[in-house]
Amino acid sequence: MAAIDVGVSVPQLRCFLAVVDAGSVAEAGRRLGMSAASVSKAITRLEDGAGVRLLHRSTHAISLTDAGEALLDPAREAVRAAEAFAETAAHASDRGDGGIVRLTAATGMVRHVLAPLVGELARVHPDIRVDIRVTNRVLDLAEGGIDLAIRSGPFDGLPGHIAQTWFAAPWVLCATPDYLAGRARPASLRDLDGHDLVAFRSGSGRVLPWPHRDGSYEPKARFTFDDGDAGFSAMLAGAGIACTPLYLAAASLRSGAAVEVLAPLRAEPVPISLLRRERRLTPGRLTKLIAFLNTRAPDLSDLL
Repeated sequence: MAAIDVGVSVPQLRCFLAVVDAGSVAEAGRRLGMSAASVSKAITRLEDGAGVRLLHRSTHAISLTDAGEALLDPAREAVRAAEAFAETAAHASDRGDGGIVRLTAATGMVRHVLAPLVGELARVHPDIRVDIRVTNRVLDLAEGGIDLAIRSGPFDGLPGHIAQTWFAAPWVLCATPDYLAGRARPASLRDLDGHDLVAFRSGSGRVLPWPHRDGSYEPKARFTFDDGDAGFSAMLAGAGIACTPLYLAAASLRSGAAVEVLAPLRAEPVPISLLRRERRLTPGRLTKLIAFLNTRAPDLSDLL
């Protein structure tokens, strides 16, 4: 009997199941670490490939069609089978002389924290190879085959994932001594309006507010970057005042290349987490890499 190519993929099935479980495309996207548009597109392609409509969509609700009801359990079984295959394959590969760990993190984290550690990692674990995806976008770990992500903020209740805090760091306002020379140093948030400000725009297009002790400040930026590390470099070149994670600014603050502004208004530290998919079998190389990172978290105690 000839095989029938249905034309569907496991990532598409994951999106379908996430929408059913979450009750909305937007919430499914949040749980998967994807945009709502990407989730919606994946389901459309799934329906096109399967040749059936799975969901009734309206402005206020999403419900299963008769075909969606019939295919819900097979979809769950297919995803479970794919995950079991991937876990078993990953575990089997550990029996060799090591393997690849695929890791993703933002540009500033890679440049200022991870890159300085890779030489020591190579010496301590010569059997581990690390494929680092440098991006400020939030990647879907399952779809991208990512083993470990380094991300900031809380991740409570993210289905199918395990997050552990690696370290915590507040955001700080920084400027160079040369920029501040001859200017009135800000004594309050209101004083920032008279300065050149360097801001960061997220992948959604929003200029991120600056956190502080009493809430947040909306910067009226002269310079806006979609890469936090590039914005920090502009600040070091004298472009103005920037808001940045302390781990990124630490070396410049210690050397005097930058100084902190409005230190009494610092917000609470933000957790930096090691995020991985929940697995029945965790590859040994991933366990070893996490253990290595846990013993080498940035020491910011002198700046806190």
